Amino acid sequence: MSVAQATMPMRSEMAAQQVPDEGSEFWPERLRAQGAAREAALAELHGLLLKAARFEIGRRRASLPHLHRRDLDDLAQQSADDAMVALLAKLGEFRGDSRFTTWAYKFALLEAGVKVRRRAWQGREIPLEEEGWAAFAGAAQAERRAEDAELFAAIGEEIERCLGPRQREVLVAVALNDVPIDVLAERLGSNRGALYKNLHDARAKLRAALAARGFELGPDRKEER
Repeated sequence: MSVAQATMPMRSEMAAQQVPDEGSEFWPERLRAQGAAREAALAELHGLLLKAARFEIGRRRASLPHLHRRDLDDLAQQSADDAMVALLAKLGEFRGDSRFTTWAYKFALLEAGVKVRRRAWQGREIPLEEEGWAAFAGAAQAERRAEDAELFAAIGEEIERCLGPRQREVLVAVALNDVPIDVLAERLGSNRGALYKNLHDARAKLRAALAARGFELGPDRKEER
């Protein structure tokens, strides 16, 4: 078999992923229909979302060692249900640039990922400012070159110097220790909007303080929805 022949199936598969399938244009129409036609479309869509949610939860299974199979399936069902609601609310945004199923899967993967992260923090203590930063910095420095130690020392100093108590608390928990924003909001008796504001302000202050000292941070990662 030639190299060209061997790569043909792979190229065909990639093309199939990139080109909208013929059924994509009919999905929105079916989901906007009435009666039995719409119910059938919703049931089919939920099945697709459930399949994607189970895949994502299975991929993240190691972070939930305490959950049994039935608990994981319940989590997948919740993810599919919430993904369905989110998708239907944004159905008008589908433009057919990709397969509808590919577009739909993203909703389920996102919901499942968020739910796994939230469940993983149930019953766990939120890291305190000093402990959380020390744990993060220690792990990060172990993986990086010795010359980066100066940057991490500067970050620790500026977190303490230029941020307010709530800003430090939110930054260390969410940005450094990956605590889901909803989990932190519940523990602090706050809400997502207020904590996102604290996080945004803290990042801006920290970035400016480090820039003044001659350090430059990379771009922020996208915040959890």
